[in-house]
Amino acid sequence: MAPRTWVMLSDKRGDNGQVDTIVDALPWPVEHKYVHMLPQYVLGKPRYRPSLDHLDLSQSDPIEGPWPDLILTVGRRPSMVALWVRKQSGGRTKIVLVGKSSGYMLDFSLVVASAENQMPPMHNFLPTTLPLMRVDAQDVAVEAQAWRQRFAPLDKPLIAMLIGGETNPFIMNRQVADDLVATAHWIVDKLGGTPYVTTSRRTTPEVIEVLRKDLPPQAVFYQWSADAQENPYRALLGSADGFIVTADSVSMMVEVIYLHKSLAIFPLPGGWLGSIDQLRRSLAHWLFNPRQESMWDRWRHRVARGVYYLDVFKLLCATRDFRAFHRLLVEQGLAVWSGEDFRRPEAELPDDVGAVVKRIEALFP
Repeated sequence: MAPRTWVMLSDKRGDNGQVDTIVDALPWPVEHKYVHMLPQYVLGKPRYRPSLDHLDLSQSDPIEGPWPDLILTVGRRPSMVALWVRKQSGGRTKIVLVGKSSGYMLDFSLVVASAENQMPPMHNFLPTTLPLMRVDAQDVAVEAQAWRQRFAPLDKPLIAMLIGGETNPFIMNRQVADDLVATAHWIVDKLGGTPYVTTSRRTTPEVIEVLRKDLPPQAVFYQWSADAQENPYRALLGSADGFIVTADSVSMMVEVIYLHKSLAIFPLPGGWLGSIDQLRRSLAHWLFNPRQESMWDRWRHRVARGVYYLDVFKLLCATRDFRAFHRLLVEQGLAVWSGEDFRRPEAELPDDVGAVVKRIEALFP
């Protein structure tokens, strides 16, 4: 008999997409439960514990028995609801968490997180190469067709420059802006193509101003706005010949990779604080990713597991090592560095979803 399964989601569409990817691959039906937060917890973090106190129950789906055998969830707030449900079930309900677990890995039957997340190699942890998000190829094709006439007059190759913004440990300053402008000139002068530059919600005003003023005349510049009637992003995903994505945006890189498009990673500096923080991230990556090819590796694997039980784990676990992730993409032939010749991804994409489904099935022998 298939396990009775709930999918516990909130309003974060990017996170939800990873869970939905797993759901689509499961060989049994599921029931979705959408939960809404009280206003103070839409952005604020409630104290981590099994609880419904942070929910707006009037807006949420009913959370009541009969209790499920399995819950798939993502994020701190929905996972607290899942823990509350398990408590009501007498501990019977198994919980699969997608993404970081905020230092409480062993509260869950299975934790699934992609390679940029640095997690101790505990028995219930399944690392994946890429986040499990998917881009709807049909939606992309529809948008590409809608923009075809606008892209047609532009010199080829059409290179989409997707600009993110500041996020730890990266900064975006005048030097970054000048380097982006230089990259746009390289596209025009060396490739004979068109740089199509788009900003995002997080792009700093200083970078936007420099791009607006100094981009070559052949470039097309789109400034992100919440009020914009149209956004070329999805059309570019379907139409551009290559993509240059700033180092902060894992989600945009992954969407390009899943569409089997040519990706180049534009590195970002960290500033002095970011450089110090990068040491912490690099330490976590070194400690939590032993290959177990030697006695030293196996010792490090045991130490990494032991760190989980120490307070220092909280300093190391809830972090992402973007730079290690970038190196992984380049080493696996899924990306190049900005300024190098574009090439189609050389490697087959890993079957991360299949591995996740097998681990979930193994929870119910």
